[in-house]
Amino acid sequence: MPSSLPASPQSSSPLEQSGPKAAGAMGELFNSVAPRYDFLNHLLSCGIDRWWRKRVAAAVVRRRPKRLLDLATGSGDLLRLLERRLPSLEEAWGIDVSPSMLAMARMKGLCRLLQADALALPFQEGSFDVVTVAFGLRNFADRARGFAEMQRVLRPGGTAFILEFSRPWSWLAPAYFFYLEDLLPEIARLCGAPREAYQYLASSIAAFPQAKELAQEMERAGFRSVRFQRLTGGVVALHEGEKPF
Repeated sequence: MPSSLPASPQSSSPLEQSGPKAAGAMGELFNSVAPRYDFLNHLLSCGIDRWWRKRVAAAVVRRRPKRLLDLATGSGDLLRLLERRLPSLEEAWGIDVSPSMLAMARMKGLCRLLQADALALPFQEGSFDVVTVAFGLRNFADRARGFAEMQRVLRPGGTAFILEFSRPWSWLAPAYFFYLEDLLPEIARLCGAPREAYQYLASSIAAFPQAKELAQEMERAGFRSVRFQRLTGGVVALHEGEKPF
């Protein structure tokens, strides 16, 4: 479910702050869930997370990028899928704040990986045709700065694709948030993952903007032709926006 989480370096618990945390502590939090990360992603989403990533890949394929950057790449599932779907890719990079997650991505055969903060990307301006981020944006300590970095490394006319948890339709919300807040952390604990990490997941989703509000944030950040699709009853949303020429 999550893809890259931050906590304040001064915090003794990842839940001492309800909002996004600093990159160093976010890396520590994801290091703690790395051994069970992929298994719990598939279990807790009933396998739907694979379909969500396929929707991202289908949207990216239409852009036919040559150079691609995946932010908060985590264990590399989206990046690996994109490399398979885009044989014409000349270069694809993944970054994450967690060395343990990047180690998992390397075990899947991914090579161009860097431990780095999405708010200070180690790439030159206009380096990429496409930037993707799946389930990591809500963990950015400063979304406006994150959007600015995406725009900086995109070429003019390049596209950002953001897959993120959102607010479900009203009829689904009570059951969804009961599952998210009460059941999901306990299931994670029984499977050997830190309960606190999945409590953070629930709180970060509850605090994140709805799909329309996020689209407005992207427009204020300077993206053009911003659009989004709600998926699975609105549980997640796929946004895309272009860097102006």
